[in-house]
Amino acid sequence: MSGTSLDGIDLAEIVFKYAEEKWNFQFLAAETIPYTSFWKDELREAIHYSEEKLERLDFKYTEKLSEEISKFIKKHNILEIDAVCSHGHTVLHQPEKGFTYQIGNLPRISKLLGQTVVCDFRVQDVELGGQGAPLVPIGDQLLFPEYDYCLNLGGFANCSFEKDGQRIAFDICPVNIVLNKYAEKRGFDFDESGKLAASGEVDQNLLQKLNTLSFYAQKPPKSLGLEWVKECIFPLLDASKISSEDILRTFTEHIAVQLANHFSEKASVLITGGGAYNSFLIDRLKNLASMEVVIPSTEILEYKEALIFGLLGVLKLRNEVNCLASVTGAKKDHSSGKIFNP
Repeated sequence: MSGTSLDGIDLAEIVFKYAEEKWNFQFLAAETIPYTSFWKDELREAIHYSEEKLERLDFKYTEKLSEEISKFIKKHNILEIDAVCSHGHTVLHQPEKGFTYQIGNLPRISKLLGQTVVCDFRVQDVELGGQGAPLVPIGDQLLFPEYDYCLNLGGFANCSFEKDGQRIAFDICPVNIVLNKYAEKRGFDFDESGKLAASGEVDQNLLQKLNTLSFYAQKPPKSLGLEWVKECIFPLLDASKISSEDILRTFTEHIAVQLANHFSEKASVLITGGGAYNSFLIDRLKNLASMEVVIPSTEILEYKEALIFGLLGVLKLRNEVNCLASVTGAKKDHSSGKIFNP
């Protein structure tokens, strides 16, 4: 699993069991392989690449994924594998134009690994008129049904919940894709615990501009991509001419405001993703919304998306629904992804 926050490649060895009409899981091993500055730059700039250059990057990234997965298998002495389930890395996501593109999903990955690979989970949904995102909610529904809401704070914030017997989910706002950029301007990979933000001041004028962006008034299903952030968020932040600390403080407040708008009173909210470590953001959220915040074990917190894409792969192998029309807006529920055999 690789996400928009560019932390690295998440790898997990997971056993899934289905018994008494319920899915259970167990982590056997999990780790994140950080991206080098080379790969961070490549993945960040890929949105501007020509078709030919993207194809070369796709080939190169497929090799990179294969290499890291092989090392992980060897390191943890994993002998029996049903399948490697791989998300790849999203470089283009414009569902309104009918396309989404994840690199690292070439059939070659199966040959290099000598394993069955299930991957490319988003394309089919877009072809069926859906947003191709978020795909995690089916995992929330099947693995974490005891919570009112499942909230993930990664590159973007997205949540899922049950409403009128259907799973509803959507992207709420950008998170680490913005915070990390302005932390990097101060020489840090990310804003640890939100300390930089806490040292800044809220710019009320900027906050108002952010909170009135048209995306927030749209009804779900809806999803966000890097393109939207580059077009609508970065220009606003850069035009404000305030310090990085004040940008971080203002944008953290913006995130908290947008999140607080979505949770009913006294709701139990499972929070995962890197943003769950941002204690300043979590405190601001608690201050704005009366809700029960649940931060799970480190494994679930850090590897929930890898866990759920593993489950998506298992469901695909069983030819069961792994993509919900109620979430993505596709024409129908379906079993998404491609299966490659070595």
